[in-house]
Amino acid sequence: MAASIGRTRWAIAEGYIPEGSHGPAPQFTSHETACLLNTNDRDAHVTLTIYFSDREPVGPFHVTVPARRTKHLRFNDLDDPESIPKGTDYASVIESDVPIVVQHTRLDSRQAETALLTTIAFAAD
Repeated sequence: MAASIGRTRWAIAEGYIPEGSHGPAPQFTSHETACLLNTNDRDAHVTLTIYFSDREPVGPFHVTVPARRTKHLRFNDLDDPESIPKGTDYASVIESDVPIVVQHTRLDSRQAETALLTTIAFAAD
């Protein structure tokens, strides 16, 4: 039996998908990613809600992270109920029915000198 680690509610206050990219796609496409780790013995049913500075939130987006697995979820790929606009500041709240760990990563390849940043999300519960 796997050890359950993590929390059920997370927040990433900083979000921004750069509009441009430099280098071959898809590996060098500028993007934001939520890295989701599920160490539980059952699947994690996860929802994401996206908040903006100038309009109402979007979501929920739904994703399943299988038991004892990880999923690297590119915010660029979210499109239901709608896509997240590039070049726009946003924040996200991630909720799961079982404890998970969330890490946030951005690849900014607008210039040839690629920038990568990563941080653990804020555990809200």
